[in-house]
Amino acid sequence: MSGNGHDAGAGAQGHNHRAASHGFDLPVLPEAVDIFDTTLRDGSQQEGLSLTVDDKLRVAEQLDHLGVTFIEGGWPGANPKDEEFFARAPAELHLATATLVAFGSTRRAGVRPEDDEVLRHLVKANTEAVCIVAKASEVHVTDALRTTLDEAVLMAAESVGFLREHGLRVFFDAEHFFDGYRDNPEFSLRVLRAAEEAGVEALVLCDTNGGAMPHDVERIVAGITADFECQVGVHFHNDSGCAVANSIAAVRAGATHVQGCINGYGERTGNADLSTAIPNLSLKLNIRTIPADRLERLTPVSHHIAELVNLAPNPQQPYVGAAAFAHKAGLHTSAIARRRDAYEHIQPDLVGNGTRFVVSEMAGRSTLALKAQELGLELDSEVLSSVLDTLKTLEHRGYHFEVADGSLELLLRRATGWEPDFFDLESFRVIADHSDSSAHNGRHLTEATVKVSIDGVRVVAMAEGNGPVNALDSALRQAIGASYPVLATIHLVDYRVRVLDTGRGTGAVTRVLIDTTDGEVVWTTIGVSENIIEASWQALFDSIVYGLVHAGSGVPAGRNVSVGKNVSAGKEEK
Repeated sequence: MSGNGHDAGAGAQGHNHRAASHGFDLPVLPEAVDIFDTTLRDGSQQEGLSLTVDDKLRVAEQLDHLGVTFIEGGWPGANPKDEEFFARAPAELHLATATLVAFGSTRRAGVRPEDDEVLRHLVKANTEAVCIVAKASEVHVTDALRTTLDEAVLMAAESVGFLREHGLRVFFDAEHFFDGYRDNPEFSLRVLRAAEEAGVEALVLCDTNGGAMPHDVERIVAGITADFECQVGVHFHNDSGCAVANSIAAVRAGATHVQGCINGYGERTGNADLSTAIPNLSLKLNIRTIPADRLERLTPVSHHIAELVNLAPNPQQPYVGAAAFAHKAGLHTSAIARRRDAYEHIQPDLVGNGTRFVVSEMAGRSTLALKAQELGLELDSEVLSSVLDTLKTLEHRGYHFEVADGSLELLLRRATGWEPDFFDLESFRVIADHSDSSAHNGRHLTEATVKVSIDGVRVVAMAEGNGPVNALDSALRQAIGASYPVLATIHLVDYRVRVLDTGRGTGAVTRVLIDTTDGEVVWTTIGVSENIIEASWQALFDSIVYGLVHAGSGVPAGRNVSVGKNVSAGKEEK
């Protein structure tokens, strides 16, 4: 049984049946498709993406939590990292829905299967299933492998047979299949036939260069599913921007096995994005992919894995992106308030996402009202008008609240009369000292001093840091950390600066954005000033206050977090 509760390859495999409707031939779609995630192998080839063994184990846990059918763990024997992963996996991975797969290649030309090192490593990997890659393109056989077409066919057949003799389920990645089929279909089909006759479970047609188009994919896959009895799968790269569309076209033609990577990770422009392919197949085509009750895990799993691989999530990513269901224009938001499907193609919670009302200078009162309602704030018509005027004035000065959700929330809370009373700022000072002495190795030293009062008690703290913002952050934490131990769980994760009016040179206004997380959610705060230190302080101050407002249990007993005193943004000491 495959991991999502249906037989491996269940659905319309083997034949490309079609039904007539109103004079048009429509495909009979499969009932289910197996989802094969290759993030830990193909996805890890993305530039800038590097996973430790612990990272790989955690990513695999998340993929199993999502409910994919297969997880390709890597290439055992290819490097020490993958070797360690497969050694640790049996004891440390407790997969409930997914089957772990080891990846490798067919035997080398002129080498017997039992003597081939790659095949031996696959057998020793201690997985139930393996996936091997074989050349399905004449030019790659003759120019890359430098062997004959007959030998390439034997390599495929004998490798599959050897692995089947060892009791393994075998998936067969036909590399460069679509290009090879276009140039020499007879050879490409010979390779597939040899693998099928040797006992392969699924033939996976690979668009290795990523240049295939959906109409060609549907035509070619339809022919393969009609001519072969075993399961047919597909593996698309996204070089032409069509990887997800090609996957859907292939399923329409009878493929019942789709390979790809969560968040579309992969070499060059990436692989088919399973975060998009899964809901498209499940919600648009009504095809079973992952268990239905796990579809709502898609967004949190996508974001969790992005954190694990240390790559910022793409906010515009379909279905799971932070902006996927964000509405900025007042016309849109007023329509959404009356009917949710007016500008949303699905209910966001189906994939674990949510509607967001983005507030900017384009916003109307309906947008602000919906945002306030989302936060549980009651703002009457007069207050809403005042907030809208303030918002437009600030954005004219360079603020950009649609990307600063944390600062926007604090602005709306202040409109109710609330002010944070966690601490009162007396002053802060930043000193940057450059030394050319050998004692300091020519380093730039930055020191920050912060003076605050908490419940009338004056606290002065000083810290050195890697630059002024880091020094300010460290000093503020030293000053208030004893009163608010929850700060230990709140961390700055990104810092961005933009010069707004470059014509003024070094006197230009700068905008600072800071991303902060408590380990579960990320919020963004903003500061704007001609003084980059002051702009940084504004964003830093908001980031800490927002974290304390939402910390709950981190607030000391007896301290009221919903009402408080006025607090200045702080001025630099002279």
